[in-house]
Parts: sequence; C-alpha cells; structure tokens
Amino acid sequence: MQALLVIYQIVNTVIYIYSLLIVIYTLLTWVPRLLNSAIGRILAKIVEPYLGWFERIIPPIAGISFAPVVALLVLYLINNYALRGIILFLMRFV
Repeated sequence: MQALLVIYQIVNTVIYIYSLLIVIYTLLTWVPRLLNSAIGRILAKIVEPYLGWFERIIPPIAGISFAPVVALLVLYLINNYALRGIILFLMRFV
C-alpha cells in the first residue's frame, strides 16, 4: 500500500511539473525572441508533442490558441480523477 502512495506522489509531481512547463512555454510564445532561446527550444521539444494533439483538434480563435488551456484541463482531470480513482481501486486489493 505504501508503494502505491509513493507511485501516486511521483506521478502527481511529474504531472504538476509538466503543467508548469506548459504554462512557461505558453508565456514564452508571447515573446518570440524568448521562444527562440535555448530554453525555449528545449521546452518546445518537451511540450509541443503533447500540445500538438490539442492544436490539431482545437483551431485558434482570433489568432489565440486555446490548446494549452484544454491540455492543462486534461492533465488536471487525469491527475485528480483518473489517477486517484485507479490508486483507490488498487488499494482495495492490497
């Protein structure tokens, strides 16, 4: 049971850090010069594959992309409902 809680905390932390990276990347897109920096390129390689799924589904409205908002919402739902539900389900058998 203790191992499940440790796994949950690790996954929870990874999702939190990835969410922060999405927010930072989104802020960097407002300043193209920062996006072309070394940090911007590294963040792009980490974040763009995930955001790409949502950008293909959700077109920009008036030049503003809402894909990061939806991507963060999906991470929130996975973290707070799906992951927690899976852990609680597995804890019944331990």
